[in-house]
Amino acid sequence: MLGLTFQRPKFNAKTSKMKRKEALSGWLFASPLIVGLLLFTLVPMVCSLYWSFFDYDGLTTNNFVGFGEYAKIFTDKSMSQVALNTVIYTFVSIPLNLILSYLLALLVNNEHHFTKVFRVLYYLPCVIPAVVSGLLWKDITDNTYGIFNQILTGMGLPKFSFFSEASTSMFSLLLMNCWGIGGGMILWLSAFKNIPTTLYEAAKIDGANAWQRFAHITIPLSTPIIFFNVVTSVIGTLQYNGTLVIAARGGRGIDDSLYLYGVKIYWEAFQRGQIGYACALSWTLCLVISVFTFVLFKTSKWVFYGEDA
Repeated sequence: MLGLTFQRPKFNAKTSKMKRKEALSGWLFASPLIVGLLLFTLVPMVCSLYWSFFDYDGLTTNNFVGFGEYAKIFTDKSMSQVALNTVIYTFVSIPLNLILSYLLALLVNNEHHFTKVFRVLYYLPCVIPAVVSGLLWKDITDNTYGIFNQILTGMGLPKFSFFSEASTSMFSLLLMNCWGIGGGMILWLSAFKNIPTTLYEAAKIDGANAWQRFAHITIPLSTPIIFFNVVTSVIGTLQYNGTLVIAARGGRGIDDSLYLYGVKIYWEAFQRGQIGYACALSWTLCLVISVFTFVLFKTSKWVFYGEDA
């Protein structure tokens, strides 16, 4: 209509050969990740789903039971304690760590002489491997020679039982997990740095005090990171099994006070040899996590991603 003509780009043999070469190079560079995902993620997932329908002990017994292993979850006497411990740990640990890491990020957000040093120091515990961190906490909370109790007795205070008594085990676990709030601090700092300073300057001109700027600028513009942290924390916390390193009775704790769902999966698979039942527990947990994640995304209207253009 306007007298314009469009021509398709011409591809000669040389161009086509270069494209294939580039594609091959890309696949070669991505192949270690692809092979790793296939061998160590996809194949184990398919195998575990298959074994969840069998009474399988990992060696000889391999009887098809259908949904029998899944039905066993609702008749397992220990599941009530496991579910209660997991719910308490999840719904206390997540808000506690989010709030503390948020406040820590606010503390080191302003630029001062030693701000960068403090950021590094707060983040250093996150660099320590989880197993090493667990062994470290096992030693420092020991009821006999742990450094925490040595400090308490040196101040004339009674020793704290930490993981040696059921009444204090969950509190000690929640306290230990605050060790890694530096990781959340980094995410909060990235959110704070993306907030335009002009908004704070305009609010100051309008007479807004520090609390009003925090409530009406900092928090609303941090909601994407809040949402991200909540989702990832739910996924990670529900499958937590770090008590295997620190707690008594193979991670279950005194009187099963730390018998979490992730620990339950480990015990059924590697201590009792109930591979099929452990696989059923794993896929049930996957379903629960999927439901929680779906609900979080469906109720995420409070998250502010910026005004539409």
